[in-house]
Amino acid sequence: MATRVIQVGDIKIGGGHPMVLICGPCVIEDEDTMKRAAEGITAIAQKLHLPLIFKSSYLKDNRSSELTYQGPGLEAGLKLLEWIRREFEVPVLSDVHCQHEVNMAAEVLDVIQIPAYLSMQTSLALAAGKTGKPINVKKGQFLEPADMQKVIQKIERTGNHNIM
Repeated sequence: MATRVIQVGDIKIGGGHPMVLICGPCVIEDEDTMKRAAEGITAIAQKLHLPLIFKSSYLKDNRSSELTYQGPGLEAGLKLLEWIRREFEVPVLSDVHCQHEVNMAAEVLDVIQIPAYLSMQTSLALAAGKTGKPINVKKGQFLEPADMQKVIQKIERTGNHNIM
């Protein structure tokens, strides 16, 4: 079965191209921590000869307690991701949580990720799809694998077929 090839900057995903590392800290911390993480991760990717997409969330909105650190928020987080993108010359990915965040996030992110808990949110899927950016949709734990086809179809109906 042929797979679709998704282009993220110079990186090609699918279609027999090499595996791509999508990794980084779960949530954006301070600048120094993010710099050290990016340095370490890019060094590992280079050593393994694998392309890298740096991933970190500006907001982890599904924490078990509101007292737990959730991240720096949209504006500060995107600013730091933009710096990592420029400084380390790697594409960046982060979660978006509502349709109102999507356009601002799309100005910085190379890949927009829809979190598992929000994977069935129609307005979010449509807004993300309309950006034309590659979309990584995490499968909700509450969904059967076959149900993900419905999520993919929502995004594809926007004309965006760049779904990872």
